Amino acid sequence: MTYKQIKWLILIIPTLTIGIWEYVRHEFLLPYISMELGNWLAPVLVLLVTLLFLTQLFTMIEHNQEELNRAKAVRAVMEEREKIARELHDGIAQSVFFLNAQVSRMERMKHADDLPLDKLKESVHRTNDYVRQAIANLRHAADADRNPWLQGVESLIDELRRETDLQFETKWEIPESQLSSKDKVELLAIVREALLNIHKHADATRVRVQALTTDTGWICRISDNGKGFEPETAVGGNRYGLKMMRDRANNMTWRLHIERNEGETKITIAKEAT
Repeated sequence: MTYKQIKWLILIIPTLTIGIWEYVRHEFLLPYISMELGNWLAPVLVLLVTLLFLTQLFTMIEHNQEELNRAKAVRAVMEEREKIARELHDGIAQSVFFLNAQVSRMERMKHADDLPLDKLKESVHRTNDYVRQAIANLRHAADADRNPWLQGVESLIDELRRETDLQFETKWEIPESQLSSKDKVELLAIVREALLNIHKHADATRVRVQALTTDTGWICRISDNGKGFEPETAVGGNRYGLKMMRDRANNMTWRLHIERNEGETKITIAKEAT
C-alpha cells in the first residue's frame, strides 16, 4: 500500500465511522438508545475503530519511513565512501605512482647500488597495493547500520585474522562526524601500517585498537604484546613503515608517540582540536 493510499484511509475511516454510526442510530437504534447515550457512544466507537484500524496504518507509515531513512543512509554512506575513494585515487595513488617512477629513474643513475632502492621500491609497491585495495573496498556496497570508516579497519582486521593467529580487541568511540575525509584516509593508512608491522615483526599474539574522543580532540592507540623495539630508533635504520607513519601524522599536524610500557608496544596518534 502506497503512502498516499494510507494517508487517505486515515482521513476517511473516522469520517465513515461516525457517518455510518449516525445513520444506523437514527434509522434502527433510536427506539432503543437515547440521544444522550448515542452521543457518548459515538466517540467511543471512533476510538475503537481507530485502535483497530488506524494504529495498523500508522505502523505501516512508520515502517515506510524507516525504509526511506535506511535508503537515505545507504546513499549517504556510499557518497561518503566514494568521496574517500576519490581522495585516495586523486591524492595518494597518483603520488605513489609518481614516486615509483622516480625510484625507477634513480635505478638507472650512477652510484644507484649505494642506495636502498629495493626496500624503497618494496615500500612503494606495498603502499600502492594498500591504496588500490582500499579503493576497491570503498566502492563495494556498505552496511548502513555500521560506521562506514570503521568497516575499512574491520576489513583489515578480518584479513589478518584469516592469515594469522592474532587476537584482536577493538574499541571505537570517535563519532563519524569528527573525522574529515582526509582524516579517514590518513588514519586508516597509519592503522594499516601499524597492524602490518605487528604482523610481520612483533611476534605478537594480542593486538588492541582503541579510538577515543578527548576534551581537545581524539586519540587512536594500537597496542601489542610483541617483542617490541627501542622507540628512539623507531624511525631510523630500515624502519621505513614507521617513518611513513610519522610523516603522515606530521603532514596532518597530528602527534604520533611510540612507547614500550609493561610488556606492550603502544603507538598513539592524537589530534588536538583547532
